[in-house]
Amino acid sequence: MRIAAPLTLLASLLAFSVGAVGCGGGDGGAAIDADGSSTVGPFVTKAAEDFKAQGGVDVTVGISGTGGGFERFCAGETDISNASRTIDADEAAICQANGIEYVELRVATDALTNVVNIENDWATCLTVEQLNAIWKPGSKVSNWNQVDSSFPDVALKLYGAGTDSGTFDYFTGVINGEEGASRSDYSATEDDNVTVQGVSGDKGGLGYFGFSYFEDNQNKLKALEVDGGQGCVAPSGATAQDGSYTPLSRPLFMYVKKSSLDTNQDLVDFVRYTLENEQTIAEEARFVALSQAQIDEELRKLEGGTS
Repeated sequence: MRIAAPLTLLASLLAFSVGAVGCGGGDGGAAIDADGSSTVGPFVTKAAEDFKAQGGVDVTVGISGTGGGFERFCAGETDISNASRTIDADEAAICQANGIEYVELRVATDALTNVVNIENDWATCLTVEQLNAIWKPGSKVSNWNQVDSSFPDVALKLYGAGTDSGTFDYFTGVINGEEGASRSDYSATEDDNVTVQGVSGDKGGLGYFGFSYFEDNQNKLKALEVDGGQGCVAPSGATAQDGSYTPLSRPLFMYVKKSSLDTNQDLVDFVRYTLENEQTIAEEARFVALSQAQIDEELRKLEGGTS
């Protein structure tokens, strides 16, 4: 699969605002408010930019993390919650208690990627067992030669997702066997650009985030292959799509508030535009596109969620 030109996510911004054009956003505020996953953020930002170029309305895209996004969404503050995991039982209960009904839409596929400094010339592949030894709660692994005796005596510095991140939940679930189970002595952030900066500036650095952030920074980071039991496999669009990059390939979502769909035609138009153009948006924003059959299924779910 061809990967297109990079989409840069500014680390200094907590939200992206795409200016209103056409018939929407006449009051100067955002017509559509989205927040959530920093992994899904570049995809939805690209969709918003393209929608704007077609005469769409203003869309604001925040990156407070999947958990932070669901907190705002279930409080009724946003129209869309971007998520790198499915909504959990506690979050769903809060939404229900607040009368927030939603439509869950899969919008892309991701290959969660382990990255090291570009000067790291010893590690090319880690097993799930090695990743678990590094990241499990209480782990004392602090040097690369503790990961593999053939690795050099280089201090291991860890960077990764913060606890509000869906990436954190997914990674800990598949690597450590329980969502949220992780050592705590690492540099944690909801902004993946901070992890990019940390690992790229530390020869012994190791971090993880969504595939698009590696693709956008491959001149200064190296992606590691992962052995999930069937041999070493590199993260890529093709391996995420065919399922061979296991267990770190995952679906990505947009949760859309039904009451907003019922009252805001611009929101309906934006979400429909995103799905109908998903393959182009995914390629340009460095995500793994859905199949046409998958897109058609999500469009049916959208139509079923509108009155």
